[in-house]
Amino acid sequence: MVLPLVLLVVALCAALTGWAAWFVARDRAVVLKQLWGGAVIEGAIVLQMIVAGVLAATGSSASDPVKLWGYLITALFILPVAAVWAFAERTRWSSVVLAAAAVTVAFLEWRLWQIWNA
Repeated sequence: MVLPLVLLVVALCAALTGWAAWFVARDRAVVLKQLWGGAVIEGAIVLQMIVAGVLAATGSSASDPVKLWGYLITALFILPVAAVWAFAERTRWSSVVLAAAAVTVAFLEWRLWQIWNA
């Protein structure tokens, strides 16, 4: 796992969390631009999966590849599920859901880094 890519995903998640928290404080629902922000994070996670696959194919792999890929796949699905939920729930709680999802992905990234370096 490449540290700059992990840090990029965490930074993007932190930015999306802050943006969604600002909407929670202002009692506003999620807007489409925030969902596009989540899509950018998804793209970074897909890039991370490609890099992890290339590193694993060249001999540099995690101590527990099943757990690593489980975390990557889980991280890939959390934001789209939150986006669907946020789109369906047009109250301030949609912003809470998006913020919680972004925080969860950030913590999964931290765990990915730990698994890769174990």
